[in-house]
Amino acid sequence: MPITAITGSASGIGAAVSAAMRAAGHQVIGIDRSNADVIADLSTSQGRDAAIAQVLEQSGGVLDGLICCAGVGVTAPNCGIILAVNYFGVSQLLNGLQGALAKGENPAALVIGSLAATHTGPDSQPMIEMMLAGDEVKALEFANNLGEPHFAYSASKYAISHHARNLAVSWGKQGMRLNVVAPGAVATPLHQASLEDARFGQATRDFVAPMGRSAHPDEIANVVAYLQSPQASFVHGTVVFVDGGMDAMVRPSRF
Repeated sequence: MPITAITGSASGIGAAVSAAMRAAGHQVIGIDRSNADVIADLSTSQGRDAAIAQVLEQSGGVLDGLICCAGVGVTAPNCGIILAVNYFGVSQLLNGLQGALAKGENPAALVIGSLAATHTGPDSQPMIEMMLAGDEVKALEFANNLGEPHFAYSASKYAISHHARNLAVSWGKQGMRLNVVAPGAVATPLHQASLEDARFGQATRDFVAPMGRSAHPDEIANVVAYLQSPQASFVHGTVVFVDGGMDAMVRPSRF
């Protein structure tokens, strides 16, 4: 039975992905702050190290899949934690579990990015550069000083998508696939928090996909399950938008 580790497994997209992977015959090692096989706080380096150690113990040091769904949005307590979870929490797990994946059968990893990654601007660039350089202290300090959650969120999702694509060559040479799924609005607790936020609620409600609704988590999970399957054996290093046509509406000439 293939073994797949999934972060953010307790709710939202992560819970839907966990169910989909179990339905596909995988043993799932769920990682979250509660109600998971591995209890860990991915906002800190120590928490990530603990998660990696527990996953390696529970998997016997061999993984067939890794799916990074854990993330925080614009309603997070501060901007730094957005970068800590969405970028550094993912990049550290990709690095720490790469060796276990290399031992797996048809190994594949996937990162949940976001349509928001296409909405970065000049104010986001320093954060992106600090994240890609691996300087967590500076990146979090910059984000907190800037104090703009939407910039922090879009920058974190751009940076982790960029990082994943940068890894594609070296991972591919080791027989491992790595892709990014970029959802638009999805009916999750994170999205609901944005809708109810006084600062971002109206903008969130106004940002509607051409299909006229938000995605259901299962609709994202179905795409993830396909990309992790042998049927997607030559899909590698790409970003797949699952956004109801939003990216095509906003920037039709860029693809």
